[in-house]
Amino acid sequence: MPISVDACVAQHQGDRREQQDRVAILPHPRGGGVALAVVADGMGGHTGGVIAAQQVIHTARTNLEGFSARTESARHLLQSCINEAHMLIKASRFMNEKDPHSTVVMLLLQPGKVSWAHCGDSRVYHFRGDSLVFRSTDHSYVEQLVVQGRITPEQALVHPNRNILLTSLGGVDAPRIAFGEAEGLQPGDTFLLCSDGLWAYFTDQELAWVINGSASAREASELLIGRARAMGNGDGDNISIAILKLVEAPPA
Repeated sequence: MPISVDACVAQHQGDRREQQDRVAILPHPRGGGVALAVVADGMGGHTGGVIAAQQVIHTARTNLEGFSARTESARHLLQSCINEAHMLIKASRFMNEKDPHSTVVMLLLQPGKVSWAHCGDSRVYHFRGDSLVFRSTDHSYVEQLVVQGRITPEQALVHPNRNILLTSLGGVDAPRIAFGEAEGLQPGDTFLLCSDGLWAYFTDQELAWVINGSASAREASELLIGRARAMGNGDGDNISIAILKLVEAPPA
């Protein structure tokens, strides 16, 4: 069954002084049904986070331009993007006298399959209809408590240490990277990449309901940002979203 992609990126500054997130969906310059979605949540004080997040997007774009699906694995591309961005962010610390860091989540779309990688607490979700197929596990102190069964996911959302990350790009240590992939894609599959400024306000099921019930990726983005802003109650973080909805292609 022919499949097409309904995709959208969206952002909101929230109630912060500046937008330190960056998000993009980058089509491969030679086409072929290949595209790379990226969300980077920058950290590091005024302008420091912007420097880091911009570097992630720039590095992803540059590496994608040289990517050949016939000779290079998706995992190698994703790993190279993240490690290279990490080294460049570290180098920028000396040139800009900042302390830039960034999380990252990337998803490579190819015909019939997707591959993803993440570092930090920016997330990737895979929904099929209104059911959750997969959700990445944050590299954070609080998420480890959830995994160990010491607190519940609901308690994690309000935990005082919920913003402590165990790894990021630009730090002293090499970034910890988690990988995943999905094949056998079909209409009704949706992939959501987002920063914590969005997911902090929703359960996995609530995200699935909003996205599945929306007529388009753009409508879903608008609804999610609107609800996150309402629940932020004047103290909302930067929000960044990339949504890729797989739909049945119209007849030629």
